Amino acid sequence: MEELVGLLRIRVKRGINLAQRDTLSSDPFVVITMGSQKLKTRVVENNCNPEWNEELTLALRHPDEPVNLIVYDKDTFTSHDKMGDAKIDIKPFLEVHKMGLQELPDGTEIKRVVPNRENCLAEASSIVSNNGKIVQNMILLLRNVECGEVEIQLEWIDIPGSRGL
Repeated sequence: MEELVGLLRIRVKRGINLAQRDTLSSDPFVVITMGSQKLKTRVVENNCNPEWNEELTLALRHPDEPVNLIVYDKDTFTSHDKMGDAKIDIKPFLEVHKMGLQELPDGTEIKRVVPNRENCLAEASSIVSNNGKIVQNMILLLRNVECGEVEIQLEWIDIPGSRGL
């Protein structure tokens, strides 16, 4: 079994203007995958602007492994409808974490990540110091769908005794 590097906590905050997949709305939930790990949020019924505010934690073994987010519309009698997907680019976040800057004053912006073809960002994202931790807030523009964004926050959790980043 491969050694853990650390834990990546992804706070799935909310969906913004998600696609309508049912008659009048959608029943969205988010699935986050990395390698063989698959985590999901609860379903928010009849809402194209859902508030999840849920924390999902991935065990990170390979920092280069892609992290994917998929939004689905829950259906009871048929397969769930896909409402878009996004790749979460964690490389800038991990690079900043390696710098060991956790002691900065709260709110200090360490790095600004701008949208590009590889990161699915809807707008610039800041990596900041927050209560002795490094966090990155981001709004992801969903792909393969007519509209929709998902707001998330990344946070790193060290595991005592792990090899770390």
